[in-house]
Parts: sequence; C-alpha cells; structure tokens
Amino acid sequence: MTSATDNTIIWTGTYTPDGGGRAEGIGALRAHQDGSLEWLGTAVAAQSPSFVAVHPTVPVVYAVAEQRKMVQAYRRAGEFGLEPQGAPQPAGEATCHVAVDPHGRFVTAACWGDGQVLLYELDSDGGITGRFPAPPSADPHASLSPGEPRQSRAHASLMLQDGRIMTTDLGHDILRVWNYVPGRGLVADHEVALPFGSGPRHLVQHSSGSVFVVSEYSVEVFIVRPEAGTFELVFRGPATSGGSQQGDSAAEICLSQDGSYAYAGVRGTNIISTLEVGAGGTELLPVQDTLSGGDWPRHHLVRGTWLHVAHERSDNVASFALDPVTGLPGPVIHDVHAPSPTALVPAS
Repeated sequence: MTSATDNTIIWTGTYTPDGGGRAEGIGALRAHQDGSLEWLGTAVAAQSPSFVAVHPTVPVVYAVAEQRKMVQAYRRAGEFGLEPQGAPQPAGEATCHVAVDPHGRFVTAACWGDGQVLLYELDSDGGITGRFPAPPSADPHASLSPGEPRQSRAHASLMLQDGRIMTTDLGHDILRVWNYVPGRGLVADHEVALPFGSGPRHLVQHSSGSVFVVSEYSVEVFIVRPEAGTFELVFRGPATSGGSQQGDSAAEICLSQDGSYAYAGVRGTNIISTLEVGAGGTELLPVQDTLSGGDWPRHHLVRGTWLHVAHERSDNVASFALDPVTGLPGPVIHDVHAPSPTALVPAS
C-alpha cells in the first residue's frame, strides 16, 4: 500500500537496444520513506535517453537521445507518465547530458562524440524555441600530442550559483565557463585547464562556491574555486582511498545533504568512494570505498539520508543508508530491478 508521503518519483535515464541496453525508454521509480525504491515502469518510450533533466517550475522533462543526436522535451502525463512536447531538436554526436537553468530560461546539452555544447532557449511552458551551438573547444594541451589532435568530448553542464554555466570536456581536459546571453546562447567567460589525460567528467558545486570535479580517466577529484570571479585549480587528489585499478573509470560525484561529504562512483572496481570535505571546501579526503551493489555504477543520487546507485550493466539500483555522523554508506538495504539505468533524477 502506498502512503500519501511516498510520492517522490525518480526518473531513470537508460540505454535502449540502439545503445546496447535493455530498457524501452525513460523509467520511473517511486521513492519510499524507508529508503526503498519501487519500479513503476517505463514513463515514455524513447531511444537511449541516457540523461534527463527536470524543469524547475513546469511539469516538463528533457532527455537526450544519445544515439540519435537529439534532445526532446516531455510533459508529465498522469502519475508517472510522460508524453513528447514538441518536435525533437537536433544536437550532436553522442549527446550524453542535459541540464536546465534554475530560472527555466534554457537547457544545455553536452555531446561526447563531437564535443559540441548547445543551448536551447525555452518558452514559459518549457517548450524549446531556439537552438544555439557554442564555440568549439581548443585543446590547451595540444603540444603534448603533436600530430595527433585529440577529439573534444563535452560531457556535462553545471549551473553555477552566480548564474554562469560550467561545462566539462574530458577529451581536452578543460572546464569551460560561460555566460548566457538571450538570443545568442553561451558566450565564453574563461577556461580552467586540468592535467593532461585526466578527463573531467561530472561536477557539483559546494555551498562554499568551490566546484568539485571527478575525472573519468585518471580517477581523481579536482577542486576549482572562484577567485575574483575566475575559477582556479586549488586541489588535486585521488578519488578513492584504495587507489584505482586498470580498467576503472570514474562516473559521478555528488554531495551529502549537509555538504560535509562527497561521493564518487567508480566503474570497473564498482565502488562508491566517500570523501570528506575539508578546509572550507578546498580539500576532498578519501575516507572509505564501499562496494556499489552492482555492475558498472553509472550514476548515483543522495536523497536525504539515502544513497541510490544506478548500475547500467546489472540492471539494478542499490540503496544504502548513510550514517549521519560519518557519512559512510552501510550495507545495501534495498535493491530494485531497473533496466540499463544510466541516470537518477528526482521529478521535483
């Protein structure tokens, strides 16, 4: 029996057969107060909607179609259903991430295949009205690979506290900071070069203003901090306490509810690393590595005192209780089947 308080919906980004997965589209989970999740089914049929984002004020969800080079808006329909709103919008090769402006003015998309970053302006109903490609990336480390230009690979966007936007490029090892200009899209502000070969993937902003970045290739964490408006690299350290193994690749980083801890997911070894936030948001210190509860932890989500981990290859989401003092996840308290989950995004 579902209680009135158990009404939190979590959308799952997924891979469908065109992306090597087993899902049918965007999935829906119901989150219960005891930390468990309930699989509700497919909210809408879609082609490899590997990442989704939610509009801040209207019941609209945005998803990539990774293999089809598109972004699509969907409107809520019924308890957990979605239906397409408007036509799909063209994007770039392997469009892998979308993010929504907290004021609902635009959506950004990052494309792993060709490095494109795109901005789509929105109307008051959340519909997409304009498309603006951002300038391409230039490799700041080009001299380290002479004769073999590296492919730009944009991977994620973060809406910053000050209204700017930060994007990662794991092919060029840079963070790019942008300003939004209505009718023009993203206008470059400045860039931060990270070490060659690190591969910055996902990122989150701490309440201190620092941005924590996890690197896919080097399995590290970096901290950039705004000094007089310009972000500067202030910290570099390992993403795990036990070190990375051959074949490992980091995926997601997120924060505990109070911002005292960060959690980094590592595929291959299949762990969630707990890191303590120190020195006013300028250090990330590994505390413990915990088995993630499945194969290939692609994405994870902190919901209050619960940690939910989506496993792309073992078709499950594992849930942990977080210790309120140490921040550490305990044993798996619940496990739910979900086909090829690649992202966990609360509906509200």
